[in-house]
Amino acid sequence: MSSAKQSGITPSPEAASAADKDAPLREDIRLLGRMLGETIHNQEGPHTFDIVESIRRLSVRFHRDDDETARQQLEAVVGRLGPDRAVVVIRAYSYFSHLANIAEDIHHVRRTRAHDLLGSAPRPGTIPRALA
Repeated sequence: MSSAKQSGITPSPEAASAADKDAPLREDIRLLGRMLGETIHNQEGPHTFDIVESIRRLSVRFHRDDDETARQQLEAVVGRLGPDRAVVVIRAYSYFSHLANIAEDIHHVRRTRAHDLLGSAPRPGTIPRALA
């Protein structure tokens, strides 16, 4: 098995569609989100976890579908949060944002390594491309 396949790198980044090349990133973000959810559940309790999940689901519906009912429900859920619970919820989303950023950084390294292993030409926007 090639070293690219062993390391989980897509063997042909140029041929991969945008969805395929970002699949590992989505998987990483889902894994980190599940781990964060388990941590919230264990550390803050099921009630806080349910609130965070409710906000997440409503936010997705509102953002993806421009769902007015979801917006109203989201406002109601957030409006009922006391200061202590609001801090916990805000921290949960802050942690998720940090974890997603770390996953994106790792994915960028993974994609760069795949291009390097395959000897791809320097990509637009890179210093090697500018120097070439």
